Amino acid sequence: MKKIAIIHGEPYSINSEIIYKSWLKFKLGNKKKIFIIGSKKILDAQFRKLKINVKLNQLNADLILKKGKMNILDIDINFKNPFILNLSEKRNYILNSINKAHELAIKRKIVGFVNCPINKEIFKKKIGVTEYLANKNKSRNKEVMLIYNKLFSVSPITTHINIKDVFKKLNSQKIMKKVETINKFYSQKFKKKARIGILGLNPHNDEMRVNSFERKILIPLVTKLKKRGLKIHGPLSVDNVFLKNKIEYDVVVGMYHDQVLGPFKAINKFNGINITLGLKYLRISPDHGTASELILKKKANANSLINCINFF
Repeated sequence: MKKIAIIHGEPYSINSEIIYKSWLKFKLGNKKKIFIIGSKKILDAQFRKLKINVKLNQLNADLILKKGKMNILDIDINFKNPFILNLSEKRNYILNSINKAHELAIKRKIVGFVNCPINKEIFKKKIGVTEYLANKNKSRNKEVMLIYNKLFSVSPITTHINIKDVFKKLNSQKIMKKVETINKFYSQKFKKKARIGILGLNPHNDEMRVNSFERKILIPLVTKLKKRGLKIHGPLSVDNVFLKNKIEYDVVVGMYHDQVLGPFKAINKFNGINITLGLKYLRISPDHGTASELILKKKANANSLINCINFF
């Protein structure tokens, strides 16, 4: 049976709550192959605080899941408070959990994993889990962040960098590789050629001036990809692509993070998942943050985590 791990992630968050709410809605077939990677002590304490009556079954290295139980592979750390860990404790906990999931996936003991949201302050450089796992897979700059929904998906060429650094991180080769990775994923996963719309970098595509990024880089790139058989159009102007009920593409590719993630979330709310393409396994995460303002209020929405598991 192909197993799937859920990484508990940020301890000071809604993650324990959404894991439980998701567990209640998982189909029986999924429950048989899902286990958690995290601290049993933390989850036990947080479940008690949430008045959730769940007894966790601690796994051994053989990963034999106990039927009908919520199984956990324990990441044992020293901590004083199960809700508020200091930065060093959080860094050790989260990175040890991610590293364990990566190790199991590389050894093919799991088909892939879902990591619940984290606070990116654990990383010493300005990166996220996408870039961290790309480094561990030795595929840096080949990874693709795909925010997926059946209606339409989006993908930013650059991810967790400041706006002032976007232009110097863009080049024709990088954009082409990432678009081809998206096309390959849709071909393998959905047996179809993705309809891809690619956005310009500048407002109104810089009016397509002769020396614009759109004319010099994107138009030749789109022409080349069309000759390779891809269904790609652009460069498109961002101000009219995301009009509700008029999105014509399976994937809209943007040049930077907020160019595409903002509109996507405004339209799809909690119905998106974050998939990292270009790794040696499938990694997915809910498309929302840690929501610290909702801790212990039992108001967290688990839809995105449920959608993550259902995608496998």
